[in-house]
Amino acid sequence: MSRYWLTGASSGIGAALAQRLLEQGHQVALGARDAERLTALVERFPGQALLAIGDLDDPAQVTDIATRIQLAWGALDTVILNAGTCEYLEPGHFDPALIERVMRTNVLALSHCLAAALPLLRAGRQPHLVVMGSSVSWLALPRAGAYGASKAAVRYLVESLRIDLDHEGIDTTLVSPGFVDTPLTRRNDFPMPQLWPAQRAAEHIAKRLPRRPLEINFPFPFIFVLRLLAALPVRLRLALGQRLARHEQE
Repeated sequence: MSRYWLTGASSGIGAALAQRLLEQGHQVALGARDAERLTALVERFPGQALLAIGDLDDPAQVTDIATRIQLAWGALDTVILNAGTCEYLEPGHFDPALIERVMRTNVLALSHCLAAALPLLRAGRQPHLVVMGSSVSWLALPRAGAYGASKAAVRYLVESLRIDLDHEGIDTTLVSPGFVDTPLTRRNDFPMPQLWPAQRAAEHIAKRLPRRPLEINFPFPFIFVLRLLAALPVRLRLALGQRLARHEQE
């Protein structure tokens, strides 16, 4: 039995992962902004599920969560930093406040969690850090400037941090999914090729976690095509983006 901290556990991939890990017999600290959606899991898995409620944008609340976990379990063996958000920039309406919101949740809140989680991982057994990125970090897409920039920052942060953590015996995995059916993606008003159900995505991740790969990417055909397109010359990538772009008058 391993001790997990899973952020973003109340919906989407996080909710499906939480149930899967608890069914496997692990102890899981369930992270979310409020406890309402997690109460059923806590009641179903008494002694395994620990509520880790708080706003990850607030460093003090993240510290409080880590303290609760430490008092309950003493350490962590695996941390899955899955919480995130997505907003899109509209053509002709550049919004720096939107960029700030997305970066705050996807990058700064992640850094608060890393600072709180690493001491607990250092005290754990065979520690493993898992961070949710996105396939969008490979190829710039129209309207995705805020979300894509945040996930590109996540990729660089994780890949750089991995170098240092390797010397400490902490394995690091970056998860870069394509489109997954979640409350966030249901707000999208554009085609989402090879859309996976959240349950399938969670099972794919959970199945591969024991191998501790450097990356988990899916679905393979989508990722393969995306990375081929990302290797095109800059001008061809621009032309592709222009074909996909939504113009202001539309």
